[in-house]
Amino acid sequence: MGRVQDKIILLTGGAMGLGKACARRLAQEGARVLITDHNAEAGAATAAELGTNVDFLEQDVTDPARWNEVITHVEATYGRLDVLVNNAAVTVFGSIADVSYEDFRRCYTVDVDSIFLGCKAALPLMSKTGGSIINFSSAAAINASADLVAYNSAKAAIPMLTKSVALYCAREKNGIRVNAVLPGTIMTPNVRSVIDGTPNPAETEELFSLAQPIGHMGEPDDAAHLVVYLASNESKFATGAAFAVDGGLSI
Repeated sequence: MGRVQDKIILLTGGAMGLGKACARRLAQEGARVLITDHNAEAGAATAAELGTNVDFLEQDVTDPARWNEVITHVEATYGRLDVLVNNAAVTVFGSIADVSYEDFRRCYTVDVDSIFLGCKAALPLMSKTGGSIINFSSAAAINASADLVAYNSAKAAIPMLTKSVALYCAREKNGIRVNAVLPGTIMTPNVRSVIDGTPNPAETEELFSLAQPIGHMGEPDDAAHLVVYLASNESKFATGAAFAVDGGLSI
């Protein structure tokens, strides 16, 4: 039996990167995974690649009405929801002097509001059976940069949002655990594109690697293995916690 055998899991931002890695590992461990993404072409391709235990729906995670439609689809199709993984996010670069208010708000809308909306929409269904909510934050929630004012502050909001929802679920005794994952610098396609867009990609990659005390960047599976643990019953006593998988970046 897999570690998440027969669990019904909804995972946002699942078309590529960390989301795709998590969907793959969860499916390999026996779950039925519904991935959503705003990129319909990439999302459908990922679902087809990962096999019959992975389905896809297009979703704008900042749209409250779409969240309700997705949860209604989950209940109608699978009958329940055991795990919600709020992974969808954007990275907005810029200092307080450089970043526009529009981009600052966009970062919060995608990175924070979507998690609020996801938790709010999923709780009534998940409360029927209990389960696990996993919210993706970042080591950037702890380790600040002058040129990540929007991203730093948005990601810092997520662990506290997670704690509040976890306390609510504990008070309601609905059987739902809520935890946050804080990855460090992971070599995803987005990170690769950032590195390749610099004047000296090799030097940039080395600097990114050396920024982690452990001496190298992470791989998507480093976060995916943690998500499997939090989705499984192995983590039944964990709630309201922020789990760092960052090579020591947040120390």
